Amino acid sequence: MLTRPASDFDLARRFAFEIPGFYNIGVDVIDRWAAVEPDRPALIIHREAGPPRFATYGFLARRASRLANLLAAEGVGPGDRVGILLPQSAEAVIAHVAVYKLGAIAVPLAILFGADALKYRLADAGVKALVTTVEGAEKVAPLRADLPALALMLSVGGPGPGAEDFKTALGRASDRFEPVETRPDDPALMIYTSGTTGAPKGALHGHRVLLGHLPGIQLSQEMMPQPGDVMWTPSDWAWAGGLLNALMPALHYGVPVVAFRFTKFDPARALDLMARHRVTNAFLPPTALKMIRAEGIAIDRDRLKLRAIGSAGEKLGADTLLWAREAFGVPVNEFYGQTECNAVIGSCAGLGVSRPGAIGKPVPGHDVAILRDDGSRAAPGETGQIAIARPDPVMFLGYWNQPEATAAKFVGEFMTTGDQGVMDTDGYITFIGRDDDLITSAGYRIGPGEIEDCLAAHPAVRFAVAVGKPDPLRTEIVKAFIVPQPGVVTDAALVEDIKAFVRARLSPHEYPREIDFVDEIPLTTSGKVIRRLFRDRVRTEAADNGAPG
Repeated sequence: MLTRPASDFDLARRFAFEIPGFYNIGVDVIDRWAAVEPDRPALIIHREAGPPRFATYGFLARRASRLANLLAAEGVGPGDRVGILLPQSAEAVIAHVAVYKLGAIAVPLAILFGADALKYRLADAGVKALVTTVEGAEKVAPLRADLPALALMLSVGGPGPGAEDFKTALGRASDRFEPVETRPDDPALMIYTSGTTGAPKGALHGHRVLLGHLPGIQLSQEMMPQPGDVMWTPSDWAWAGGLLNALMPALHYGVPVVAFRFTKFDPARALDLMARHRVTNAFLPPTALKMIRAEGIAIDRDRLKLRAIGSAGEKLGADTLLWAREAFGVPVNEFYGQTECNAVIGSCAGLGVSRPGAIGKPVPGHDVAILRDDGSRAAPGETGQIAIARPDPVMFLGYWNQPEATAAKFVGEFMTTGDQGVMDTDGYITFIGRDDDLITSAGYRIGPGEIEDCLAAHPAVRFAVAVGKPDPLRTEIVKAFIVPQPGVVTDAALVEDIKAFVRARLSPHEYPREIDFVDEIPLTTSGKVIRRLFRDRVRTEAADNGAPG
């Protein structure tokens, strides 16, 4: 755990990870607290009508032990994979903790996944048991013939097709369970990457992954825990963002977590939820902050009790960052990582580590570098690939059953990210863009994030995405797809005005030479823009016009 130092230099110099010889996530986040404060609230379960319900550490510990006993009786043991297809709920926490205590591997799955996405992940992981909802059981039931490893399904909220009622099943199991003594490198968790290119890959993590997250999350949440802290995120707990940037670190620190996830993010309801439950700490992805801004809602600071907002997952952008700080009146700390190695770069305004446009500095305990193509460290101000040196407790063990893909992720002792960035002389890192997203135009390498940030500042723009369109003269040109504000007339005059707006604020090679207006910007289930759809679209356009695609 970090302690508040005199300066961020002291913080980096004094901190070192202390990884114990035996460590189990489930014991750490629930059982440890249940042993000393069983009535301490762990979850605040939001209900649209009526007061919230509370789940204590003691309640969750007993239920997790029951589930661990039940799974063990059904033949699930160390190393076996257990799927968790649940929304934010007490049952989701119970399932995670039970799997960890059993020494098995949790495979969280997004509740919004369709049949094909579920089938691929369940089959690839060889999931042996699945905890889900009635609706989830209905999705999975037709897939069972292609999932020979799946022997047990439990359904929350009543029995489902091929699934026993979760509560009934737990009722016949003991609430006393001796956790497996796991080591930090023993597999605990497998999160499938979004799969924007190629099939999704299962990023396998050891129990140590939670310990590796703690410094970065502490910093982004302004030295959490503080008295009275309450955490909430709209991010699905099936993703690293919701699970490891919010839920598990908060439970580790004894901070209660609000459990509720909107089927579709609603800015007004999100603000009301945070006010009602006196949320002090929130993990809000950039898309959520941009949606709140786009709604033009007057934010009632007196009703909100926020003291810190952490944001990661996509580039936040200086303009959105400054707006959010002004609108909420609290520090908004950007941080960075990937499913494979998360929360390794970050900010903490309270410690003076914050710079609009930068994603922060390397978090204490992590050796982050900018690498040249030959694998050497880049000089300050030189663009290269963001990479993290191993060993690192937050780093994945490897891709599930894909040793070649795992090996390809490394250059020497560095895990590469596929993200381009630059570090300045003060150690601040600026994210430029994914290798796949970078636009090459007339010899310039352009990151789309800065363009999108600039576009979002135009009063007629609600959301925007920028991609490179093949061009015979410039290699690529910048093309923007824009969701306009309601009531805006999207005519040629507006197109030229937006172009001039960007050209004046950035540079002549960065303004969008083409603009299309669209009704929506598609997002992944983790809230990221699906750029691949727009890249495919402009390549098709270019090919139809005779340009090389």
